[in-house]
Parts: sequence; structure tokens; C-alpha cells
Amino acid sequence: MGFFTFIKVMMILFNLAIFLSGGALLGVGIWVKVDGQSFLDIFGALSSSVLQVVNVSYVLIVLGAILLIIGFLGCYGAQRESKCLLMMFFSVVLIIFIAEVAVAVVALVYTSLAESLLSAVVAPVLKEQYGKDKTFTTIWNTTMTEVRCCGLNNYTDFTDSVWYEKTGSYPHQCCGFVNSTSVCNATLAAERSVTGCFDQILKEIRTNAGVAGGVAAGIGALEIAAMAVSMYLYCRLDEK
Repeated sequence: MGFFTFIKVMMILFNLAIFLSGGALLGVGIWVKVDGQSFLDIFGALSSSVLQVVNVSYVLIVLGAILLIIGFLGCYGAQRESKCLLMMFFSVVLIIFIAEVAVAVVALVYTSLAESLLSAVVAPVLKEQYGKDKTFTTIWNTTMTEVRCCGLNNYTDFTDSVWYEKTGSYPHQCCGFVNSTSVCNATLAAERSVTGCFDQILKEIRTNAGVAGGVAAGIGALEIAAMAVSMYLYCRLDEK
């Protein structure tokens, strides 16, 4: 087996794995969209932490679709030795790589902007849905209990909320209570000053920055390797 053939086979197998992973993510995303409650019942604590900030089903569907496209272009392009598909594969991976770098830079430089945007989007949803939507309330209760935080920013996120209008108090986590029957009023919540979930999660991310950076570097290296291999096959096809 020549070097070209070896690289071609590796390219096919690698992208076949990506294609199958994309199909699995797409399937899970559709499952969550169609029957989200059963997903929460099975993966309760895992699925209910920070993922409530976004719509999990749509994220999984989009990621699955992207991986399916990448896997198909790389696998079929290498198998058919199609310069067009290989170039499309290279272009898609390059765009994703550039987007990831841009997001990382923005996340590092504009953390305060991200906090403002999240506050503008999530805080109103907390006021409207917490205490009204059972699943949403359960998810946020689990998040606040596990992360030891209150709301997105602090207890004021629940001021004039559906929950406050119903109970006349703030969630017990905002006062640091373990017992959910305890009453958490504004005075006690202000005194305890429990950290908002955004700051707490950001703190956890910074604490584990080495692991996150290693994972990101690994993904980036795989993307660079995939682009290099696809370009190698593309260039070698001119010699055949």
C-alpha cells in the first residue's frame, strides 16, 4: 500500500466516523425536539446544567447537520477522488476553524459584552418562565443548587417575576438555603449576596481553563490535520 492510498483510507475512515457521529447528534437533537421530557428524565442532572441557556435540540440538530456534511464531503470525496468535493471539504473545515478562533477571541476579550447579551436574553425569560414552566423551573433549580448560584446575575433577576408574584419570596438558593421550605425574602437575599450563575460558571471555566484549552487545541489540531490531508489528496490528484 502506497502512502497516497494509506492517506486516502485514513481520510475515508476518519470522515466516516465524523459522518456517523453527526447522524447520532442529529438523531438525539430530533429526539429532544420531539420528546424533550423523556430526554430530561433519562439525563436529568447532566442535561439541565448550563445547557438551558440555549435550546439544546436546535444546537444538536445544527451540529449534527454540520458533521454530516463534513463527513460526507471528506469520506465520499476521498473515496471518489473528487477534487471538487475535497476542496469543498477543505473550505468548510477552514470556515469552521476561523469561526472557532473568532469566537474564542471574542469570548476572551469581550466577556462583559457576553454577560450583557446573556442578561438581555435570559433575564426576561427567567422572570416569565421560572415558576410557570415546570421543566424550565426544575432545570434552573438543579442548576442553582449544583452550581451554588442564584439567577443569571443575582437574586434581582427574580424581582417582579412570576415566581415572586406567586410566592412573595425568592428561590431558596438565593439565600443559600438547602431546605426548599425556607423563606428567602429580599433582605436576606441581599445580605447573603449569592453569586449569579453566569459569574459562577465563568469562574468554573477559568478554574478548568487548562482542560478546556487542551480540548480546544486538540480539536484545532485535528481540523488543521484534516485540511492538510485533504489538500495533499487534492494536489496529488493532479499527478495521477
